[in-house]
Amino acid sequence: MTVRLTVGAATDVGRVRDHNEDGYLIDDELRLVAVADGMGGHRGGEVASAIALEVLLAEFAERHDLRGAVVAANDAVYERSIEDDAVRGMGTTLTTGVLGDDNETLIIGHVGDSRAYLFRDGELRRVTSDHSVVEELIQAGELTEEEAESDPRRSQITRAMGLEPGVEVDLYPVAVAGGDRVLLCSDGLNGMVRDDVIAELLAAEPDPDRVAQQLVDAANDAGGTDNTTVLIVDVTDDGADSGGAADGSANTIVLDVSDDDADAAAEAPRGKRRFGIFGRRR
Repeated sequence: MTVRLTVGAATDVGRVRDHNEDGYLIDDELRLVAVADGMGGHRGGEVASAIALEVLLAEFAERHDLRGAVVAANDAVYERSIEDDAVRGMGTTLTTGVLGDDNETLIIGHVGDSRAYLFRDGELRRVTSDHSVVEELIQAGELTEEEAESDPRRSQITRAMGLEPGVEVDLYPVAVAGGDRVLLCSDGLNGMVRDDVIAELLAAEPDPDRVAQQLVDAANDAGGTDNTTVLIVDVTDDGADSGGAADGSANTIVLDVSDDDADAAAEAPRGKRRFGIFGRRR
């Protein structure tokens, strides 16, 4: 079986913060997608996420090694952080996916507390585990999922990109089939919107761009205390009708890197690509 991926995307600064430190990437030629949620102050977070996505793309385009590309992205963020006092200590999460050579497996690479979910036959299942204090407490049986929703340590993460040389990358191979939806998101979504509401929206709206925007709107309607970024990856059997682009290619929304961040992104090597997304939508 061969599958086709159709991608929809939305991002928003939210209702509280004054700038968007999230970034996302879609490259239909490499069949590569990613979400990054930067951290590190007024400028550091958006610089970190932009560098991580740029280097991820360039390294994967050259070597087709997802784990190695994530590690290279980590090291690029770290090196910029120690060289530039203005962004010292910056970091970012990164959750990325690529369709494997068998055309049946989506390989998820993950560092931090952004998330990947699989929506199949009306059921939403989280693929990734958060690298966070509350997740560790949940796994240890010291905190329930319900208690975690209001725990003040929710934002404390235990692993991120760019904090030190090298990084441990969690890899999740996900067998996919026609009709599946894969959701990648920053924690601005799951921090504001319950999984059952996410599932309801995914079930009700077939268009990936529209449902991505609806999920972002739901996070904002719930308070929008963080930046929110959503990628929806729809899986269809090759040759089947899709709700996405008429030519079968991935939907792509091009975001410009702001003037302030252009120098940071330009310093990272640029891989060959048809489509790339870096920076933010205001």
